[in-house]
Amino acid sequence: MKALITGASSGIGRDMARYLASKGWDLILVARREDRLKELKAELDNVNVRIITTDVGSADCCRELYEMTKDDGVDFLINNAGFGLAGEFTATDLDVELNMIDVNIRALHILTKLFLRDFTARDSGVILNVASSAGFMPGPLLSTYYASKNYVLRLSEAIYEELRRKGSHVRISALCPGPVNTEFNQVAKVRFAMKGISSEDCARIAIDNALKGKLIIIPSASVKVGLFFRRFVGEKFLLKLAYNFQRRKNEK
Repeated sequence: MKALITGASSGIGRDMARYLASKGWDLILVARREDRLKELKAELDNVNVRIITTDVGSADCCRELYEMTKDDGVDFLINNAGFGLAGEFTATDLDVELNMIDVNIRALHILTKLFLRDFTARDSGVILNVASSAGFMPGPLLSTYYASKNYVLRLSEAIYEELRRKGSHVRISALCPGPVNTEFNQVAKVRFAMKGISSEDCARIAIDNALKGKLIIIPSASVKVGLFFRRFVGEKFLLKLAYNFQRRKNEK
């Protein structure tokens, strides 16, 4: 069994690699930071690990990554690479946002499509797309990030139904965590307003449920409760709540 993980050099991706290695999975680890990938490879000495240093924010690099690995017998694709950026839409840096769209959306779209074609041809394989609880909501003051995760969630759901209708044995899941204790908040320049779960717990729950074929994976009980009550409020009221929630994170 072999898994390919993007964004594997830190956070949830790194802990997914550790957890899969503990279960005997061989790994293809993808990220920009070669030094961190080498450190992780040295740590995971009980399985075969291949590291690939590339920037999935480039569509050409995504296609090259697929060509480099399509014959390696990948059974499990984990699209984990992604980042956020906080601030008012008129004030945030356009080039950073376009790069975010490339990483959070375009890279995931390309790799999902290319590997899914192979998986469906052989009628086996698992895809785990890392979305966010942000995928269920609008996100004033973190607008592009929230919109990107809405895309990831809805794309994964649509593919799930297409596969189900065909009776396919290929499985696809969307991981939708709330706050997780990783480097994300430093990159996005926010602090979480609520306590996050550990990256290790998030990775374990995500992997176990994806392998079971669960469509939407929400590892935090508090997020599940929040999403339940979301259905009882109007969209404009929800926008006000979301704005105030994000503003408190930005002010901390």
